[in-house]
Amino acid sequence: MKYLNFLTMTAITAALATMTVSASAQDKMLRVRLNADIRSTDPGVNRDANSDAVVLHMVEGLVGYRDDASVAPLLAKSIEISEDGKTYTFKLREDLKFSNGETLTSADVLSSWQRYTDPKTAWRCLKDVTGSGVASVTNVAAPDASTVVFTLEKPTALFLTTLARTDCGGTGIYHKSSLDAEGKWVKPVGTGPFMLQEWRSGQYVQLAANPNYQSPGGERTGYVGDKAPKVDAVRFMIIPDDAAAKAAISSGDIDVLADVNNADIDEMTSNGNIKVDKVAAMGLTALLFQTRDPLLQDARIRQAIMLSLDIPQITEALTNGQSAASASVIPVPSPYYGSVQKEVPGRNIDEAKKLLAEAGYSGQPIKWLATKHYPSLFDAAVLAQAMAQEAGINIEVETLDWATLLDRYTTGNYSAMSFTYSARLDPSLSYDMVSGNKDKSANKVWDNPEGLKLIAESTSITDKADRQAIFDKLEGMIRADLPIIPLYSGTRIGAVRSNVEGYKTWPVGYARLWGVSFTQGN
Repeated sequence: MKYLNFLTMTAITAALATMTVSASAQDKMLRVRLNADIRSTDPGVNRDANSDAVVLHMVEGLVGYRDDASVAPLLAKSIEISEDGKTYTFKLREDLKFSNGETLTSADVLSSWQRYTDPKTAWRCLKDVTGSGVASVTNVAAPDASTVVFTLEKPTALFLTTLARTDCGGTGIYHKSSLDAEGKWVKPVGTGPFMLQEWRSGQYVQLAANPNYQSPGGERTGYVGDKAPKVDAVRFMIIPDDAAAKAAISSGDIDVLADVNNADIDEMTSNGNIKVDKVAAMGLTALLFQTRDPLLQDARIRQAIMLSLDIPQITEALTNGQSAASASVIPVPSPYYGSVQKEVPGRNIDEAKKLLAEAGYSGQPIKWLATKHYPSLFDAAVLAQAMAQEAGINIEVETLDWATLLDRYTTGNYSAMSFTYSARLDPSLSYDMVSGNKDKSANKVWDNPEGLKLIAESTSITDKADRQAIFDKLEGMIRADLPIIPLYSGTRIGAVRSNVEGYKTWPVGYARLWGVSFTQGN
């Protein structure tokens, strides 16, 4: 049997962690900016990124992400995986309570799961656990009050990752009182460090500290570890305009700005009333090639374009020096970002010209799509145009609105374009977002059959070394085929007022307000 035991605390630590935070420590309300109102408080249902950020303060799942996007237990204290990889046995932590004081048992896990997998709920991740996506759960059982057993149709390395996904609401477990007598959603009654106090649409969402929160102890990382609240309340304030948000933190009208623009970092760093915190992010900004384009179907021309580019210099310009160049689709913070992924191709104009001559290229124009909706994408196209010209490559930049660019990407109707992808928290998913059969999914940029087989294999095994070997092989293959030139995975920058302590930015970018407090005397 493979046995993953994640107990990280002694009995004394556990007892201390479950104590209510003293009133002296919880003496103020934290105010944090949201750029738009949330859509609902129903985990993984009628949601967007802001909804996820707020809801995950109130509900917790069996597992959660660490800072590096690896998965660890949350409501579970241990996970046992059968030798065939198809049975997952979760043992729940002792003395878990919902915010209403009721004890959490395996029955609550089952009832939450049943609602998630009811098609009428419209849960974001239904397909991912019912056979259309990465996993097919065939049975869920509760042999006793502290044990839940999930049975899968076939093994997959992404089952726990799927349960932890933020857009799935972390598959959060909630009390039956979260629903009314007719089964309609009311509000989350969960085990998280905060609970819903008030939601004024278009103005703010206010959460209060959960007096019944039970901490597992351990390092605070991602969505796991000690998440004890250290303030009485958190108010997520709706401030759509970036300039207004910057003014609000400068004036002290808000305490936390979770996502600072690269262009504003110098100004904020020089402000003595503000502290700036940044970490490597998990998105992807890249240059895409349509490998079925009459001209760019020749890999030598794609390689010549890549060799004409100074990727570190482009990254420096696009991110105001906040991000390092990265030529891998696997993001920098990933535990699978190893030595192979770290290699960044160098510029070689002479070699580029040689490849162009071999390919018979004679200055034919290459239409490059970009958008000013994300200025970095337009700037990337302009920089690529200027650098490629030194090798004799004729790039013509066409600027589109974001919706039109997205439509051209989705239909595969382009020669080359600058594009950005949101975070994927497992390398298999990173490769899947850019890879696939173009006849079935026109938005995919890489359709190497052997590569697709390796990606599928990477989802079915759990051994980290074996997965790393697959990802290293895929790295070499996609760089050889070159349907995409990754530039960087980005940087998440957060800012807080100088009297705030304990706040940590993390790669996913959502604000996490547990463990955050004000300095004494403020």
